[in-house]
Amino acid sequence: MEKLLQVGVISSTHGIKGEVKVFPTTDEVSRFKRLKEVWLDTGKEQMLLHPEGVKFFKQFVILKFKEFNNINDIEAFKGKSLYVDRKNAVPLRKNEYFIADLIGLAVVTEDGESFGTMKDVIQTGANDVYVVEREDGSEVLFPAIKECILNIDMEKCCMTVHIMDGLLD
Repeated sequence: MEKLLQVGVISSTHGIKGEVKVFPTTDEVSRFKRLKEVWLDTGKEQMLLHPEGVKFFKQFVILKFKEFNNINDIEAFKGKSLYVDRKNAVPLRKNEYFIADLIGLAVVTEDGESFGTMKDVIQTGANDVYVVEREDGSEVLFPAIKECILNIDMEKCCMTVHIMDGLLD
């Protein structure tokens, strides 16, 4: 399980007072209003930052951090990711999972046969699609619906799937 969960990526600076435009990578964008701290992955280290201002503009979140007061201080962090630790993560409802926790799960069929490894999640408008990598390197796409995804056991790091007719064709 990942210790930190990504909530956004700094896309550019905003103004000259150290604000940044952040592209959110979280489903709940309003969470930025409640954030007391985030971790910035600089590529060399992780830096703890404290948001002191939050605005919303189109698909972006405009953040101002206490640690930065001008454009020159923050400009080097364009393209860098922002993370929260699990204690600051959005609470999940029953049968909801963080994508970071699903990646790497062993995938088995309902008959108990090894099928592959969970590689990625594609978020679509209707339902998510799970990308499962087979041992031969091929990929199979499973719609994240209860007819296909029978069980996810985070303790055993395992997902049980039903292979619907035509799915492997």
